[in-house]
Amino acid sequence: MIWLHWTMVGIFALLGAGCLLLIVMQLPGTWLILTLGLGVQLIDVAWIHGDDATAGWWGLGVGLVLAIVGEILEAVSGAAGAKVGGGTRRSMWGGFVGGVIGAILGTPLIPIPILGTFIGAIVGAFAGAMVGEVTGSNARSVAGAIAPATGAAAGRAVGTVVKMATGVAVWLIVIAGLSIR
Repeated sequence: MIWLHWTMVGIFALLGAGCLLLIVMQLPGTWLILTLGLGVQLIDVAWIHGDDATAGWWGLGVGLVLAIVGEILEAVSGAAGAKVGGGTRRSMWGGFVGGVIGAILGTPLIPIPILGTFIGAIVGAFAGAMVGEVTGSNARSVAGAIAPATGAAAGRAVGTVVKMATGVAVWLIVIAGLSIR
């Protein structure tokens, strides 16, 4: 039955690599990696190694913590970029919402696979932060809103790169945990 274990780990590694592409597209690739790893671990415990399959649980636990950290860092990066650029709370929220909307719209409007979503998220974060700065009771001029909007866009890009790095780490840790016997 050891062949079944290694076949499942190999299939997990391939599917997990595909899930990494989902992260760039602003989709929950890290969470799919963890879900797939959990499935392999449960099958491993139920039919192959039994209670000896403890390293997989450790890998999944560490992966879960890293996934949560990656989500938090991605979520706050655009807002932090806007704040570094001198933005207000409106620009931080605008950058966050604009990044999400931009990712959704960028996917079909920019017909470059994966990059379209990434570019859409960055442009959306810029536009959202810009709208946040030029509207409201303490509105700035367009020229005054460029720095916070640029910060929001840069923060969104950095957040996506950090989340991608976190996803790769989760993928490798889960593979290692499932492979140790």
